[in-house]
Amino acid sequence: MTRRSLVLLLLVAAIALGVSRPRGLADVLEVRHWSYPDYTRVVVELSRPVATQVRHLPPNPAANKSERLYLDLPEIWVGRDYQSGISVGDGLLRSVRLGQNTLRTARVVIDVENYDHHRLLFLTHPDRLVIDVYGRRNADRGQSGPAVPGTQRDGRLPPDAREVRTIIVDPGHGGTDPGAIGVGGLREKDVTLRLSKLLAAKLRNMGFEVVSTREIDRSVSLEERTAIAEASNGDVFVSLHANSAPRRTVQGIETFYPDANHERHSLRVAMRENGVSKDQLDELQRTLAKLRIAEISPYSQRLASLVQRQLAYATPSRFGKIQDLGAKKGPFYVLFLSNMPAILVEAGFVTNNSDAKRLRDGKYLDSVATQISVGLERYRDSGSTVARQTAR
Repeated sequence: MTRRSLVLLLLVAAIALGVSRPRGLADVLEVRHWSYPDYTRVVVELSRPVATQVRHLPPNPAANKSERLYLDLPEIWVGRDYQSGISVGDGLLRSVRLGQNTLRTARVVIDVENYDHHRLLFLTHPDRLVIDVYGRRNADRGQSGPAVPGTQRDGRLPPDAREVRTIIVDPGHGGTDPGAIGVGGLREKDVTLRLSKLLAAKLRNMGFEVVSTREIDRSVSLEERTAIAEASNGDVFVSLHANSAPRRTVQGIETFYPDANHERHSLRVAMRENGVSKDQLDELQRTLAKLRIAEISPYSQRLASLVQRQLAYATPSRFGKIQDLGAKKGPFYVLFLSNMPAILVEAGFVTNNSDAKRLRDGKYLDSVATQISVGLERYRDSGSTVARQTAR
């Protein structure tokens, strides 16, 4: 027995006997997972942030060891809470195991059946790690034959080469999270829910399939929002929000799309919607630079431009002049956690008297829903020729 094996054995025995927990350690609060056709998402929620990285261990038949990923979490306590592990068994992951690697370091082990690549994201409010594990195309995933030429790494056709059929409508905030609160107590979560119902009805009348991330006033985490989107095989993700600003004179409509860079004036909005500080937003930028945002960004930008043009110039004049704040790129968690073209619409400022009055008006929200739906319809129609040619 090696010295390391002996140390680990003694540690396991000590924990089993109820060894005292060292002071100052944080906790693993919950572990969740979602399975999609091309990848599995594992979320580890912690009581404080942690710095770590994912390491890959290839299979070792001689030692009867399967392929694994693992993460060490310094200053984190697991104890005996997850001794039995968490079974996944979706053809990509076998299980997720957690244990105390040392008295001051926890370890997460992901047993893999079919591995191609992964990505690691750090989210806050609450603090959690998101590990997306992607499988090899056509390997033990219920698929056969060669991959279709031009497919993305996750197995999907490029957005311009597939028909836009399913729209994910995401009313921001909800439940215990009211979002921005403005004039007369107007709450962002109420505005977005009303707007989402109007938009969903119009899209269905246009022949789209619509999936909403929430249809009542309830709390929905970022992972759950994108889990709904991915599980529904969505083609476009539309997140609905209402803005706020320290100066009550600021008003207008703006539409954001995900990009590995950002525009200076989008930082305030991104910090508020993401619930992060400037330093944490800088870390998000570094994470974004490593992801495949560049593959989706051009389609998201085109969609954002079409929607913003409708909102700024086609909204009836009886609602007054709509301030056009433009289509902008910005680092929003909810947009880059899914693998589809995505936009975030800020429908007005709840902190501005004129905008707040409009956002309370059902007829105005109906008009906003109309303009967003027309923008989505034009996006669909502009890519339909390519999609039909690819389908042949």
